[in-house]
Amino acid sequence: MDDKSRPLRRILRGVDHGVFRQVATRSWPGAEPVLPRLSRAANHGGLWVGLAAGMWAFGGARSRRAAVRGAASLAVASLTVNTLAKSAVRRNRPVLATVPVMRHLPRQPVTSSFPSGHAASAAAFTAGAALESREWGAVLAPVAASVAFSRIYTGVHYPSDVLVGAGLGIGAALAVRGLVPSRSQLPPPARPRTDAPALPKGEGLRIVVNPSSGAQPHVVDPVRQLRTELPQAELILYDSDAGPLPQVLETEAAEAARQGGALGVLGGDGTVNAAVAPALAYGVPLVVMPGGTFNHFAADLGVDTLAEVCAAVTEGSAVRADVGRITALPGPGGRTGAAEPVYFLNTFSLGVYPELVRLREKWSPRIGGPLATLFGVGHVLRTARPLRAEVNGRRRSLWMLFAGNGTYRSIGIAPVRRHDLADGLLDVRIAHGGPFARTRLFGAALAGGLGRSPFYAAARPERLVVSGLPTDADMAYDGEVVAAPDSFVLDKLPEALTVYRPV
Repeated sequence: MDDKSRPLRRILRGVDHGVFRQVATRSWPGAEPVLPRLSRAANHGGLWVGLAAGMWAFGGARSRRAAVRGAASLAVASLTVNTLAKSAVRRNRPVLATVPVMRHLPRQPVTSSFPSGHAASAAAFTAGAALESREWGAVLAPVAASVAFSRIYTGVHYPSDVLVGAGLGIGAALAVRGLVPSRSQLPPPARPRTDAPALPKGEGLRIVVNPSSGAQPHVVDPVRQLRTELPQAELILYDSDAGPLPQVLETEAAEAARQGGALGVLGGDGTVNAAVAPALAYGVPLVVMPGGTFNHFAADLGVDTLAEVCAAVTEGSAVRADVGRITALPGPGGRTGAAEPVYFLNTFSLGVYPELVRLREKWSPRIGGPLATLFGVGHVLRTARPLRAEVNGRRRSLWMLFAGNGTYRSIGIAPVRRHDLADGLLDVRIAHGGPFARTRLFGAALAGGLGRSPFYAAARPERLVVSGLPTDADMAYDGEVVAAPDSFVLDKLPEALTVYRPV
């Protein structure tokens, strides 16, 4: 090291050791029962993994995003600190002579003191969560600061170890955001804005609540919250004894049109889908309230909470959205198309995906949605067979045909999120069959070369014709699985639906 830098290094080391001694020799009332336990709870990221699980299980969409981003940031920070930083800088742990015995941890760490892995994990998880939810960032920050300080308090790290570790943790969260932008970085979804009636206190709004949706847990009962924020809205708790859900929604849409109001739905994507046809038929705006397991359309619309959509209703803030349409055509063998088209707001698919949806719905009540999806993918990959059909007049062997109502951002072949709900396009992706097609598609996805694979094709048409399907083929749209007609047209109704959305 250069001679000129040695005095500065000695000064910094002196400050570092001096602060450590001040913490070690000072009395900290109330810290003894808390900090050593907190430090142990954060071993191997256990505290943060537990918090992420709680945020996922009991929070809304924003909390779930915060949990996932926090966990991903934690993983990157742990990998960086434990495999690179600690091996690059070997520093002895502080001498415990000045630290009271009652503060000592039962097991002293033996790895390099620099930097602090606990501080890195705490800062990474908190910063990652804060990038999705400032509220969660404010809640977690005191916990993270306490964990970081506990490492000095218990005598296992110098202050500089903790500061550098925290800096690396924040850097890991920013690196994850660079790879996967946070919601605030993405362009605002849903355009163009349009006029919709402002409904103060919900006057003229008729809300159908579907209690059977795979609802996520709410801190506040959503029905009670709606009655508080929109006291003049009419709430209809759907019961199967009242008839099929589409029939109930049609009745309420007709009444909303008579009052010059709007039709609201509280439920998942299937419930929202059932409201599309009545809303179009009676020309009433739709109010989408997230109350299901995934709420994909609400998320792409930019609606995370009931409070946000209630504010949009009272202010008359709305946008126009495209509607995907499936129109069956007369087919061979006596099979004919349906009298009315079927609509979708999110996605349509043929091939392996309908079977995956069926398995997920079967298993999720017992093991939860994420695990059910994972097991369903494994089962489908082992047992599925390609499907023969004609797409725009060309005969193909298909593992999957996917059509999104609008262009999706993607990770590999998987659609993630839309920026524009009114672009007039179908996001069509086809996974072709062939020798070792599954293996080659999976390998291409992992290698980032999916677009160059001969077994994968993507396009952005306005219309698609599918024909020649086998009699046992199923199709899935917005999470619903039904028998597919042997021939049909996929197209769009551009900007056909008015939907309330917060500014």
